[in-house]
Amino acid sequence: MKEVIDQLNKAFESRVRLGIMSALMVNSAVDFLTLKELLNVTDGNLASHITALEKEEYISVKKEFVGKKTRTTYTATAAGKKAFNRHLNALEVLVKKNKK
Repeated sequence: MKEVIDQLNKAFESRVRLGIMSALMVNSAVDFLTLKELLNVTDGNLASHITALEKEEYISVKKEFVGKKTRTTYTATAAGKKAFNRHLNALEVLVKKNKK
């Protein structure tokens, strides 16, 4: 059991980070406002979780101008996808072990 728990990634323990990565795994890119509305969080809360995932190099950030407004979009990196899948696989193993 310990070896399975060791496979869990602390970066994804937060509901918000789990939500960010889940959204990025099923979309090629997601903008800040969409993530904020989807996760029902404040700007500051979302920004801090994005920063944490960016430091781990699990997401990449792209800033651009659309007209006169800035638009920030996020994508999951290859390393982020791999780490998230590993985390999900460990969770699945834990759930299956607890069903026995």
